[in-house]
Amino acid sequence: MSRGLTAATGNWYCGLFEPSEMGFLLHLLRKEDHFLDIGANIGSYTVLAAGAVGTRTTAVEPIESTMRHLRNNLLANHIQDSVASHCCGISSEIGSARFTTKLGAENHILPPDATTDGVILPVTTIDHLTADDPPTAIKIDVEGYEYQALLGAQRVLSSPKLLAIVVETLNHGTAYGHSTEMVFTLLARHGFMPMSYEPKSRKLTKATSTCDNTIFVRDESVVAQRLHSAPRFRLVNGTI
Repeated sequence: MSRGLTAATGNWYCGLFEPSEMGFLLHLLRKEDHFLDIGANIGSYTVLAAGAVGTRTTAVEPIESTMRHLRNNLLANHIQDSVASHCCGISSEIGSARFTTKLGAENHILPPDATTDGVILPVTTIDHLTADDPPTAIKIDVEGYEYQALLGAQRVLSSPKLLAIVVETLNHGTAYGHSTEMVFTLLARHGFMPMSYEPKSRKLTKATSTCDNTIFVRDESVVAQRLHSAPRFRLVNGTI
């Protein structure tokens, strides 16, 4: 960790920076699973999955300087052999896109009409990245570009292996021409329903409002069984 890396230091101060979503993945994932971390930043979710649970993980982060932090975290936690890291972005099609580079955890693809300076970087799709290895769970945090990322995941979204997706739904993507409702509708077509999770009680309930991040679940009974049967994890501020 270093000053300014709030995506890392928040875990140290708070136990889990995003307790509901991170607690959900801690309890959902198993060693034999595959976790896909889209917009991995410096690797908080990647370290959680691969380090705490032992899940084989694919981490995607487009900004080279941020990827260096992520790979240092893999080495520091001795999980470099169980994590495949890809320095690229995720979109609806394979190609390239213009990204911001000076916004830390808020770096993102620039809209076509943006006047901000950016750098051209490669992008791929979730389907291409995981063609022969569908994940059990996905986390997507791409600062409002979530809908386009999901458009490139139609095959993965149809895979029965995929049980849950954690999606940032605060930045609803109006700059890119879509809304939060479009994300919810797309995922509903594939059988995913928005849920809330309380990690201490391990209670999974239907979400009644839109939060910064939303947990989408398919096969609720299967997911609930996994959540209840997971081992306990010790945090700096308690046990879940």
